[in-house]
Amino acid sequence: MSSDVVPDVSALAINVPIPEELRWTDTRRGEEFVLSTLNVRLLPDGHLAAKAYGRPTAGGRGNYVSFRVPDRPELADLVARAAARAGELWTAHRGLG
Repeated sequence: MSSDVVPDVSALAINVPIPEELRWTDTRRGEEFVLSTLNVRLLPDGHLAAKAYGRPTAGGRGNYVSFRVPDRPELADLVARAAARAGELWTAHRGLG
């Protein structure tokens, strides 16, 4: 590939553990989940999108079900800081190992 060709990057996503004090519960299909991980994506327009994932509070593996992230300033801050940190890490990459 010549250096003047811009690669088409289709997805930029990171997984971010939710600190214990910021976790919440939500219900889906009659089952309560405690949300412990965020999946943050960089959209083509430069905005961020986030979904939350977790485990059933009753235990077990449960289904891989996404939840809306509540509109809470501390969660928005976590998403923004995680995206900024991911950018730092990507910028500092050392190539293929």
